[in-house]
Amino acid sequence: MAINFLRLKNISPASGTYCKTWMYVEFTLEAINNFLVAMISIQRHTLVFRPNLFYIRLKLYLLYYLPLLFCIIYPTVFYMGAVVFYPCDEGQWNFTLNMCGDTICFLSNNEILAMYDWIVNSSLPIFIIMLANILLIIRVIKQKSRRQKALSWSKQRRMTLQLVGVSSLYLLTWLPTIISSIIQQITPSNYLYEVQEDFISDLTYLVCLLLPWMSLGLLPDFHKWMLRRYRHLTTWQNTIRPTI
Repeated sequence: MAINFLRLKNISPASGTYCKTWMYVEFTLEAINNFLVAMISIQRHTLVFRPNLFYIRLKLYLLYYLPLLFCIIYPTVFYMGAVVFYPCDEGQWNFTLNMCGDTICFLSNNEILAMYDWIVNSSLPIFIIMLANILLIIRVIKQKSRRQKALSWSKQRRMTLQLVGVSSLYLLTWLPTIISSIIQQITPSNYLYEVQEDFISDLTYLVCLLLPWMSLGLLPDFHKWMLRRYRHLTTWQNTIRPTI
């Protein structure tokens, strides 16, 4: 939908139903992504320091699967009520702006609900992601020091890079959006709104584009596997020659 808007320079089809659908899909998927990564960041502590806890089936469902399911159901239900069923003035839609000018409906008509959305659904998961990943690195270092074991940075390098990389990615992409949106709710500014619409709001798309490659790149022996596949493909192409 975003690419279609950038291609046409306007919303097509220009209807309130399409705008609500776009808002619902984008807000829901972004929130699900943020909540899942935040919950996984918390669960990683248990997987590293208390893995036996998940050997018990009841605790596995209560502490592992149920929180992940909540991260999917809660945003889906919340935005169903806040976007789909929330009464909006059709005259508020701006078909020349990205996502029809997404600071409308509940974001502009209900300050309490808008503030709750940005604090709970956007700010809180990002804060948890950064804090949980940083604390995990600290806990690993402290545990090895407590056991008087030499810290092998070669073994911890991949985990450290992954955690710092994920935290930095969410910090750089979401923090400007959160700050500008909260300021916009407190003291509305046309200039800030234009900057947010034209530049800041697009930063969150970097999570979708970069996180999969970041995760793949930090998998054990992924680079060696890719190199072997490339050499195998090159050798196969050089072996099979077209005959005239």
